[in-house]
Amino acid sequence: MIPNHVSPKLSELDLMFARSVPPGGNWKDIPESVPSQRLKQIRESFARGEGSRSTYYGRLISGAPAYTISTYFGRPGNGCHLHFDASQNRTLSYREAARLQSFPDSFVFTGPYTAIAKQIGNAVPPLLAYWCAMAFGKPGILIDLFAGAGGLSLGFHWAGWKSVVASDIDEHAMATFAKNIHKNILVGDIRAPEIRSGIIKLATAGADKKLPRVLVGGPPCQGFSTAGNRRSRDDHRNHLFKDYCALVEAVAPDAFLFENVTGLLNMEGGAVFTEVLAELKKVAKEVRVWRVSADEYGIPQRRKRVIIVGFRTLKPFQLATGPLSSDLFGGAPVSVGEALSDLPALIAGQDGSGLMYRTAPQSPYQHLMRGEIDASAFVGTLSKRFRSRPEASQEDDVPPRRENAIGCARKDSSCNT
Repeated sequence: MIPNHVSPKLSELDLMFARSVPPGGNWKDIPESVPSQRLKQIRESFARGEGSRSTYYGRLISGAPAYTISTYFGRPGNGCHLHFDASQNRTLSYREAARLQSFPDSFVFTGPYTAIAKQIGNAVPPLLAYWCAMAFGKPGILIDLFAGAGGLSLGFHWAGWKSVVASDIDEHAMATFAKNIHKNILVGDIRAPEIRSGIIKLATAGADKKLPRVLVGGPPCQGFSTAGNRRSRDDHRNHLFKDYCALVEAVAPDAFLFENVTGLLNMEGGAVFTEVLAELKKVAKEVRVWRVSADEYGIPQRRKRVIIVGFRTLKPFQLATGPLSSDLFGGAPVSVGEALSDLPALIAGQDGSGLMYRTAPQSPYQHLMRGEIDASAFVGTLSKRFRSRPEASQEDDVPPRRENAIGCARKDSSCNT
């Protein structure tokens, strides 16, 4: 059984689009004879010099990472989501999208398909969360706000941390969290008094003072994201970070981790980021900020995010650049083919969750996805991946660790971004 290996249904017009696009291709490969008002608008916009729309109706390449997996990966016109195998004229299955986010096959997503797509697209890749967790050092207790399906909690769990409470307003995501991680969940808005008090109670009950406590979470990013609608400071979701800070103060963890999209950095010329950072500084002795790309950490996806860590009692650390950073180490990222090639072929609309794997695992990443190695063992293969490069010299055998911070701030200083 391969849970959630279901291919979204496509219209006949979408199938016509898919049949026209080769690996690495996009809307430009679709003949003008294929009737589409949307394509006509894209062509006219392109002719006016308003952007290439290069990922629209795009097909993935086997030998490269995917683009960011969004909540719309089931729609061919909303990004580069067509399967890399040109004989499979369909978008990614839910399981394939989950794998590109680094969720293992044992992690079962629940709810309607639209809800599952939202859970997958909005998640923090667990493998990226694992790298963050390892940077904190000694495992301890985790409090997860805006938890979604549980990407952050799963990654921290892989590193030995224990999540004691998770909260989110999305009931489908919380059902998935409860099925896969634990049942200490609270469904609702953190601004509601009963949710807030419930989080504080579960986060502080029987706390072992010998273990570090870290609060994690990324307030909804749609208001900050560069994808979709025009960003607006008036979007009420852009102010949930203040409620996040209020809970940090109430729970008093040893540190907190705040994850969001890179659009946060430049919204209104950086004014929003400055405001967010100012609030975070009020509840931490020191705040450090990193901009990361998931593919540098062994995730087969070019997903760029901002990680902000606030240190209260824990000693500050630097988050090292990922071992597959192309500009620093020259490591080849994990590709879509390495991630997905063992999964059975599907046609659009097919439920393949009852099918067998097509092959034995063909890569360390597939071993990880099938639960045959753990995250630590997989990360070990990344250094070997670097050392196996023909151009690597003896001196390059162990690459230097370099921080990828874009800023840090103490309570008594400004942020140098």
